Amino acid sequence: MEYPYLEKIISARVYDVADETPLEIAPTLSSRVGNTVHLKREDLQPVFSFKLRGAYNKMSQLDEAAKSGGVIAASAGNHAQGVALSAQRMNIRSIIVMPKTTPHIKVASVKRYGSEVILHGNTYDEAYLHARGIAEENGMTFIHPYDDPEVIAGQGTVAMEFVRQHPGHIDAVFVPVGGGGLIAGICAFIKRIRPETKIIGVEPDDAACLHEALKADERVVLDSVGIFADGVAVRQIGEEPFRVVKDCVEEVVLANTDEICAAIKDVFDDTRSVCEPAGALAVAGLKKYVAANQITGHTFVAIVSGANMNFDRLRYVSERAELGENRETLLAVTIPEEPGSFRKFCHAIGQRNITEFNYRFSDKSQAHVFAGIQIKNGGTEQENLLKRLAKHDYPVLNLSDNEMAKSHIRYMVGGHSHGVENEVIYRFIFPERPGALLRFLMHMSLQWNISLFHYRNHGAAYGRILVGIQVPPEEHDEFQAFLVKLEYPYWEETHNPAYNLFLG
Repeated sequence: MEYPYLEKIISARVYDVADETPLEIAPTLSSRVGNTVHLKREDLQPVFSFKLRGAYNKMSQLDEAAKSGGVIAASAGNHAQGVALSAQRMNIRSIIVMPKTTPHIKVASVKRYGSEVILHGNTYDEAYLHARGIAEENGMTFIHPYDDPEVIAGQGTVAMEFVRQHPGHIDAVFVPVGGGGLIAGICAFIKRIRPETKIIGVEPDDAACLHEALKADERVVLDSVGIFADGVAVRQIGEEPFRVVKDCVEEVVLANTDEICAAIKDVFDDTRSVCEPAGALAVAGLKKYVAANQITGHTFVAIVSGANMNFDRLRYVSERAELGENRETLLAVTIPEEPGSFRKFCHAIGQRNITEFNYRFSDKSQAHVFAGIQIKNGGTEQENLLKRLAKHDYPVLNLSDNEMAKSHIRYMVGGHSHGVENEVIYRFIFPERPGALLRFLMHMSLQWNISLFHYRNHGAAYGRILVGIQVPPEEHDEFQAFLVKLEYPYWEETHNPAYNLFLG
């Protein structure tokens, strides 16, 4: 290699500001995948990301003239905080150029460390070019997030630590890949110290810049990248990182959004910490690699690279995690529009927990139901369920891989319904356990038709459903008796203005 990376990594000055993070066994995940999984907890750094290592190592080696001129960086998140904290510790002036679309919480975090923030452009590329221009005009030093030997060496200290923390054999290390600084540093150290250990990169399937570069045997610029895992949303792998990794990365695994969400939950289950999508990327790739190769009994390390998660994304992550783990299937099922059809459908499903149920009356002959059903054994159980429903003559459409259905349709089932007579609307709370929904349907008389139904399991102790039922006025007393016998808390919502505006 052109640069003596082993020596650079060993002598890197990162611990003036960064912590040596723990390497922890993930017992629940290890049991599930049949291998010993260690998590390298870079989410526990002072800025909740490994980026601090590279930024400080680079800045600590600037001469006095460069330090007096100040530093500048372009970033929308983790690198920005690493540069800002490093500059604060070294008493260096710093400017961070961030896209105008950067969440306020990240802007506030950078300002808290004393950096000047300039909001420019709507993308990282626009912010990057603007920062480069300011650096040239003002004689400032630009701190690149990944395409710099000193930054790479700083990130390589992650590998130096987990090799010391786990002196035994490691079969493979799974590393999230954005611009490539982290995986380059890990490759440079591991392949000199533990050449038998595989280095496996993990990228989102909609931001696979290293995967495409290795396939083309040269760096390529992606037309576009997805931004769910914004910490690795890079259109082109760095020049120096690619030079370092192209001959020592054994494989690159691609993970989709649902798989990343499932990995966030996996990390939470074992650590009670919520990492960002890029932070869970390595775990998602590890699980996919193990499943594809049917591997058991191996020892793996996954880099949990960061925890700068926006709070408002947690609901989305929770919704998609079960799908990513193949523990939920989404189905569109057509059932007859007649009293008792819901009950028959629940019997056909069997002893499976229903996670979601959306329906609104629209046709007197048949009903289209959007249903989420919990499964335990992934694709095998899903296939058996589809066969079971087909055996009962239910037309079924599997929507588990339908992005529009998962992102939009599930929330839009409903609307106004014309021709629904004598409809009353009730909201119920019932214990969240298998069979609770069926118990509701079993207690309800077949003479009443369900005209609206919405239910979603939110992982709480109690479930919530909204039901529209056609009850003639002369049967209201009988219906009230049913409500009392049911013993579930309920509220009538027939006159709720929200119902009249959107559903009535």
